[in-house]
Amino acid sequence: SVLFITVTNGLQRFSEQPKYTEVNPNQDALLVCKVIDRRGTCSWQKDNKPVGMYPKKYEWASGGTNTMGMQSHSGDCSIWIRAATLEFDDGFWECQVTASDFTTQDALTSQPVRLVVRVAPQKPKLEHEGQHILPGNNVTADSGATATVKCVSHYGNPPAVLKWFLGDQEIAPLHPQTNATEPDNPRTWSAASVVQIPATKERHGIPLKCLAFHEYYSARTVGVEARMDVRYAPTIKLLGAPQIDLEEGKDNLILRCEADANPPASIVWRRAGRSEIASLSESLQLRPVGRRDSGLYTCQAQNSVGTSDQLSVQLDIKYPPRILSAGPDRLTTAPLFTPAVFECVAEGNPTPTYKWVQRIPSQGSAWLERGLESRLVIDNVTYDYQGEYECRATNYINGQQRSTTSDPISLQVVGAPQVLRPDSSGYHVSVKRGDSASLTLVVCADPRPRHVAWEWGSLRLEAGAGIGRFKVDEVLQDKREDCYIATLHINQADIQDARPYYLVVENERGTDRHSISLKVEGIFSEPLELSYLLGIAVGSLAALLILLCWCIYAIRAKKCCFKNRNNYKTAEKDSEKADLKPHSDIGVPHLDSIYTTPTTGFHHHHTGNGLHQGSPEAMKVRMAAMVLSPPTRV
Repeated sequence: SVLFITVTNGLQRFSEQPKYTEVNPNQDALLVCKVIDRRGTCSWQKDNKPVGMYPKKYEWASGGTNTMGMQSHSGDCSIWIRAATLEFDDGFWECQVTASDFTTQDALTSQPVRLVVRVAPQKPKLEHEGQHILPGNNVTADSGATATVKCVSHYGNPPAVLKWFLGDQEIAPLHPQTNATEPDNPRTWSAASVVQIPATKERHGIPLKCLAFHEYYSARTVGVEARMDVRYAPTIKLLGAPQIDLEEGKDNLILRCEADANPPASIVWRRAGRSEIASLSESLQLRPVGRRDSGLYTCQAQNSVGTSDQLSVQLDIKYPPRILSAGPDRLTTAPLFTPAVFECVAEGNPTPTYKWVQRIPSQGSAWLERGLESRLVIDNVTYDYQGEYECRATNYINGQQRSTTSDPISLQVVGAPQVLRPDSSGYHVSVKRGDSASLTLVVCADPRPRHVAWEWGSLRLEAGAGIGRFKVDEVLQDKREDCYIATLHINQADIQDARPYYLVVENERGTDRHSISLKVEGIFSEPLELSYLLGIAVGSLAALLILLCWCIYAIRAKKCCFKNRNNYKTAEKDSEKADLKPHSDIGVPHLDSIYTTPTTGFHHHHTGNGLHQGSPEAMKVRMAAMVLSPPTRV
């Protein structure tokens, strides 16, 4: 309100003018109006019409009235409005004072002020795109668009004050609210406020509130709320992608394609290379997984706003190896020194590795590695390769080994005999002088050998035969198929026995010959015996005595040396002739003369040393045995 004070000496003037006032229905309202040096008459008018004083309705606040209801000449022109009603009391009020006299012209009129009789407005309502938002409905807008929402409050007096909140944060309206009288009830007002909200995915689901503030509300405020319904194209995330290997028939897999979309999106699972849809649900389940499930899977979501990107997962189902074939046949026959080929085919994921192994009968369950490829190529077949083979296929799933083995495959080798060559330490045998030695070699042959013999120097002994200190065993079956053991025994080995010894084997397809050496450690390689030392000492002493006697004899015989010279020579020649004559008839065979035992085939049966008693051959063997017998130690 505006206070007008006329500063004029002796003239009446306002000291306080009426102000804007609000009152609840049926409550009293006081409109204050005070005048200094009042001489005129106070009066009020409402909406440009005079208002009379009526008891219990309009009364002077000062209480001083005459019998005519006129106010006394005090400066207080204030008025009480009793039991205010909208119909009669709501409006613009003015306080007026008549002039002191007709010549003074100091009449007063206050500024019109409004007396408001409050009326609670209706609950505010929201409108979007010209449509009233019903309770429970939302403000729907596409992401990226701007939602324009209007809040309207009707039939309030004074009009409600409208405020906007997005979530718990107050937001400013597009422009200040507008108030207008209701067409059907001009004494009440409608209030309207408009807000614009950029629609974003992050604002989806946030409540939008319009609050109406009014003093006549019991809680001073009444609100209306709607949630932001922001429609946006789906975005997806893929859950359940395997972090370890999946094994066929053992593991289950559940893949989830979660879509964030409004409105809700439909999910489509597809498998690369196939036209049919793998699944139309959010989850893709494989219970259990199989090798046929391997492939590239993609999921995609779609709604009325748009389509998501595709997410993919590659499934590589693992399974242990399985041998499909190994051969070419369960039994393969290969001639000696020819090539042989085996091939193994296995499936598995990861791709299996291969190993070809050969069983070693001499070592029980031991196996010898022969190849690390699916194809085993033996360039030169020997009897070492004869036997039982297996193909082993191996892969690893989650760090654990998975293996499988083929059925046994046999390789049969046929051909001439072959003496198996031992390793480097097996090419010789070492014994001490006087000990017995056994020389052993293994020979393989198919067909079976018909002749087996040992040869050294000029001697040859067939299997089962013996001569002196030498004896050859009958051949024995080795643990390996078609292989045999040949052994030569030498009793009381001596230094002169150290030499190579040759094993000679023959069958229908050919022969083979291989040597093994004997080493005999001499006398100085062992501690000297006491008797041997004594013998040396005695021999040395005897030699010294003989030398001494010879010297004495030479001195004594020196004088008659020339005297009997001629006679001594004649006697000496006669003596030599006499000594040579008895020895001329003794024939001693030389050590390197050739003596052989008769060949009678693979098996031999002999009496004694395998020779007939009394035969010339037997006489030769006895003479050789005398020569080959070990010397007697001193």
